[in-house]
Amino acid sequence: MLVGYSSSSEEEEEGEAAAPAVRTQGGTGECDEEDHGSDGCPVTKKTKSDQQVPKTRLPLPGCLLTMFPEEVNSQTEDSSLHGGRIRSFQHERGNWATYVYLQYHPKEDFGELLDEMLSVAGASGVVLSPQEEFHLSLSQTVVLRHHWIQPFTRSLRAGLVHCKRFACSGERLRVYCNAEKTRTFLGMEVCTGRAQLLDLVQTVDRTMKEFRLDTFYEDPSFHVSLAWCVGDMTGQMKECIQELQSLVDDHEEGPFLLRLECSELRCRTGNKTFCFPLEP
Repeated sequence: MLVGYSSSSEEEEEGEAAAPAVRTQGGTGECDEEDHGSDGCPVTKKTKSDQQVPKTRLPLPGCLLTMFPEEVNSQTEDSSLHGGRIRSFQHERGNWATYVYLQYHPKEDFGELLDEMLSVAGASGVVLSPQEEFHLSLSQTVVLRHHWIQPFTRSLRAGLVHCKRFACSGERLRVYCNAEKTRTFLGMEVCTGRAQLLDLVQTVDRTMKEFRLDTFYEDPSFHVSLAWCVGDMTGQMKECIQELQSLVDDHEEGPFLLRLECSELRCRTGNKTFCFPLEP
């Protein structure tokens, strides 16, 4: 429920309008600064200086102004400080970039395989950077206002209360590019557990619709992004994708299988992470 609060100046004006007329207490009832009211009694008049006194607000302390600057620090938007990455939307105070995902915890042999793939891609002229963390997305990245965070996560938790944990796996490499064509990704597409993933997406989408946010893609390709580069490098990546796939297929202990234990769904909003355990 929204409650309207009047400003202090409105309250002062209303207070002045509601204040009763001040009557003088004198024996004669006569004064140069008085007029007679409708009841015949003298009523004090406001002087011109009283009527024109400006209503001023106290200035905010300097320490508070520095806590909430009017403009975003230019370093926040400097792509050179973020590996060349460009924001999909401009940073704005009170807006929190938010997405829902399943975390992937790689084993030691995964790191060795990824290093080999980055080396092969680099020899083909594609310089890839490994992901800082690995996950499978269940939503697009959307913008939440700060005061939406609590009801948003509460809605997610309620929708997931009966969702069961499961496992999914992947072994085929694919190339992905974001909608803005600012980043290209090397990902491993999931080949099992698709039905359960779609069920989770439907649950997440219901919360998105509740807050009038974008839902997930209509026919999603569930995957774990392994590495990325700046710009649209789709063509160059596809030229070496077969060579990269051979590294996966000819892994020293047999074809590498990325296995993801889906026991906990997570929601990242700004610098906060909310965890939602799934039912055993």
